[in-house]
Amino acid sequence: MLAITVANVSKLDARRWVSEHGQAEGRRPMKILVVDNHFLIREALRSVLKELKNNATIVEAGDGRQAMRLVSEQPDIGLVLLELNLPDRDGFSVLSELRERHPAMSVIVFSARKDRDSVARALELGALGFIPKSEQREVILSAFKLIFSGGVYIPHEILMSEKPSPQKPKLTCGAAGTRPLKPADLGLTGRQVDVMGLMMKGKSNKAICRVLNLAEQTVKSHVSAILKIFKVTNRTEAVIACGDVCWA
Repeated sequence: MLAITVANVSKLDARRWVSEHGQAEGRRPMKILVVDNHFLIREALRSVLKELKNNATIVEAGDGRQAMRLVSEQPDIGLVLLELNLPDRDGFSVLSELRERHPAMSVIVFSARKDRDSVARALELGALGFIPKSEQREVILSAFKLIFSGGVYIPHEILMSEKPSPQKPKLTCGAAGTRPLKPADLGLTGRQVDVMGLMMKGKSNKAICRVLNLAEQTVKSHVSAILKIFKVTNRTEAVIACGDVCWA
């Protein structure tokens, strides 16, 4: 199982970003940097972002060098949307440099890549989410909304395609010679299974409250219990860990 660094993808980091930038937005428009070498992609992202944040200021960069120059010249940039496939350097090195030099600046990866290793590495380096370019517009909008509300977006197909680990063989439905690992085997209650299912879809606590008609404190208690059962410390790790469970 691919490990995700807790410090880099914790809900605390996301909530801190929402708090800081939400407050700042009340005083001045959010400034967002879009880094992609394709003009049409930058235009499409500009449209999506304006739909969500109509008072946002959008600046653009076509490569890693220009991106780093802009964030140095404009320290009020609060969010960077980063393509990993850049013409002058690897996007991961840009992400790493951004997190090192500008730790208060948040980064969302919006890339043509969508393999599990790239998603895991981006989150380990501190990205608040990973949105594949191939997603439908409605999914992209929902992903941004989730991140802006304090969640961490991971593509659904990545969550549902767990890779075997050399340290821990994967237990899946129908795996030869193994007994399927059921939620009840782990001690999950029926309601916790419902909550986990919504977490796997990227739903925030408030969204889970609405869907299940539960109080927010009740949902938080269920989430805490789930984290304890999977022996993890954040929702992202829990969602990845549950790939070992047969939900059918």
